[in-house]
Amino acid sequence: MSRLFRYFLVIGAAVVSILLFLLASASENSAAFDKHYPWLLGLNALVATALLVLVLLLLTRLYRRYRRGLFGSRLMTRLVLLFAVVGILPGLMIYMVSVQFVSRSIESWFDVRVESALESGLNLGRTALESQLADLESKARGIALEIADLSDTAQATQLSRLRGQSNLQEATIVSAASRIVATDSDTDNLIPHLPTQAMLRQARLTRGFSIIESEADIVDNESGFSTPPGTTQSLASLDATPKLRMRVVVTIPVSLHASSLKSETRFLQLIQPVPTALAANAESLRAAYSEYQERSLSRSGLRKIYLVTLTLTLLLTIFGAVASAFLIAGDLAQPLLLLAEGTKAVAEGDLSPRPIVASNTELGTLTKSFNLMTRQLSEARAAVEKNRRAVENAKAYLESVLANMSAGVMVLDREFKLLTYNDSVERILQQSVGQAIGQPLAAIPGLASFADVVTKAFSEHNAQSAGGDTVTSRHWQKQIEIPRGAGAADDSNGTEGDDGLTLLARGSRLPVTAGNGYVVVFDNISDVISAQRSLAWGEVARRLAHEIKNPLTPIQLSAERLQMKLADKLAETEAGILKRATTTIVNQVAAMQKMVNDFRDFARTPPAVLAPLDLNALITEILHLYIAGDERDIIHLHLAPRLPQIMGDATQLRQIIHNLLQNAQDAVADLDRNITLPRIDVSTEAVHYPGSDGSARSAVRLTIADNGPGFSAKILARAFEPYVTSKARGTGLGLAMVKKIIDEHGGRVDLQNRVDESGAKVLILLLKLAPKA
Repeated sequence: MSRLFRYFLVIGAAVVSILLFLLASASENSAAFDKHYPWLLGLNALVATALLVLVLLLLTRLYRRYRRGLFGSRLMTRLVLLFAVVGILPGLMIYMVSVQFVSRSIESWFDVRVESALESGLNLGRTALESQLADLESKARGIALEIADLSDTAQATQLSRLRGQSNLQEATIVSAASRIVATDSDTDNLIPHLPTQAMLRQARLTRGFSIIESEADIVDNESGFSTPPGTTQSLASLDATPKLRMRVVVTIPVSLHASSLKSETRFLQLIQPVPTALAANAESLRAAYSEYQERSLSRSGLRKIYLVTLTLTLLLTIFGAVASAFLIAGDLAQPLLLLAEGTKAVAEGDLSPRPIVASNTELGTLTKSFNLMTRQLSEARAAVEKNRRAVENAKAYLESVLANMSAGVMVLDREFKLLTYNDSVERILQQSVGQAIGQPLAAIPGLASFADVVTKAFSEHNAQSAGGDTVTSRHWQKQIEIPRGAGAADDSNGTEGDDGLTLLARGSRLPVTAGNGYVVVFDNISDVISAQRSLAWGEVARRLAHEIKNPLTPIQLSAERLQMKLADKLAETEAGILKRATTTIVNQVAAMQKMVNDFRDFARTPPAVLAPLDLNALITEILHLYIAGDERDIIHLHLAPRLPQIMGDATQLRQIIHNLLQNAQDAVADLDRNITLPRIDVSTEAVHYPGSDGSARSAVRLTIADNGPGFSAKILARAFEPYVTSKARGTGLGLAMVKKIIDEHGGRVDLQNRVDESGAKVLILLLKLAPKA
């Protein structure tokens, strides 16, 4: 059932209850019956018709659902019939009993003996009240006679005594002008209830006034209300409240000796309450008699009114019971329909929650449990999907991290077969290993020694773990020397030759799909080793320069002193030997001093002071010392026009150019000029290189090439290390100084052998450009 139908039934039930209550109230009240009963009867009939139409519509709808065989229609039909019978049968039984009861009750209400009893009781109450009032009037006349001849003071005293003896509530002596002469009361009222002028006037004319009054009468009298002439008020005119009191006003006789034309008439007023029980009983009799008279007038139509009211109530009850049966049946069948629909949806893969039936019954709990189950299934499916996306994202993230790692990563199975690797492996090993997936590590060309070390390291680590020895870490670390890859072995143009790679490898056990596996992470530390050697050689050079420099000067001076002192004292032959010996000593000392200076310069190179510098102008200035300006010049310049200025130290760059030109001259010095003419090319150019963020950046490149024999493979691999040289007299510090200075300038230096012809080539890339003005 829809929510609108529920609201309609609730509102309709409230309206029907109100109309039935008003109809029943109008049936009991003849005045309301004459005025409102037809309208209330019509409204109830209209509501009953609306309920009938609603019931017919619901029955038609249920019949159509039953004919179509919809799920739940049979159950709903049975429930509707059951609840309708449960509601109709008790109503019919109550209706039949009520009709018989009403018919018999109405006849019993208007029995002749009841009417006679009511009239007798009413006369009895009136007689009792009149007797009480007459007795009070008799007492008033007796008291008036006793105080007639007394003075005002004596009257007040005597009045108080007589009121107490007669057990009266209030006694008052007033004048004709309503002036209080004396008063006495057993109440808390300070001012007595004075009689009105009408009461005094009637008491003067009839020599007495008496009345039974209620509280409202007292208020009205005190406000000036005048009671019509008469000594007693009728019982039928009394107010419905049982609080009644009797008031008697009589004239006080005037004695003969005090009588005169000017004497003032005085009155005695006595007030005595009527007993509460007597007043209540009298009022009950009056009300019952009045109601009996009213219903007696409408006796002929009262039976029809009750029968119509009962019949209309029965019809409303029956129609409401049928409508409520539909509502209750719908409430019971709705959870089953929702469960059937939800079961079908779950079977089709739809785990969305079903509408929840707001009920505390077992069916409502069942729908809530079904929704809880579907929600848990939906959450479980969402969690699985979320975990799947998380795994995919983690896998993509891990692959991205591994792909961008500078270190090489290899994953091996338990048989040391390559499962996967990242891009840095091929970059470090300088060969492709993509075809080696699934092969043993030792089968990869050039990695036999690497595989041996890795296998041995894992075997030792596993043996320690299995033997129960304490293993301080879960991974091992080794430094491995391997030959360079086949792809780089034949490349004689690189900065590195066939001297081999130094790798720092770490290994750890890793769970893989088929069981335990291994992961190996390694990096090329050849440059680190080279840098460590440079630092070590710098320290050696510093110490050698300090230790050698001190004795050189005394040796040279001693040799020169021997030559000067002994040359004139020796024979010619011995003098020649002495001269040659001292000359040799002096020359070797000078050579050692030069070597010591080179050591000092290498060990204590001052930091570069960078400033805007025109590289073309610096090169031109230096080459004036080497170029004679004729056809015998072997140095050829190729300077790029509009070259950007760089940030550099002119002194240190001048030292670099001198060293490189000297090396180039030494390289072409031994060439046969009849076969090959010596040639040194010095060139500059503006280039672009990729930055760390992927954008192109500008730089300046200086190239010095010669057509000499070039670099050997061993020299090319360690050319920038100190004391690595192919010269007989060289110290091997020249290229080391070049590398050190270029590093301080934030640049790069590269050594290559020329491809088109024999010779060597040094390329210097200066990355720091001067800001534009």
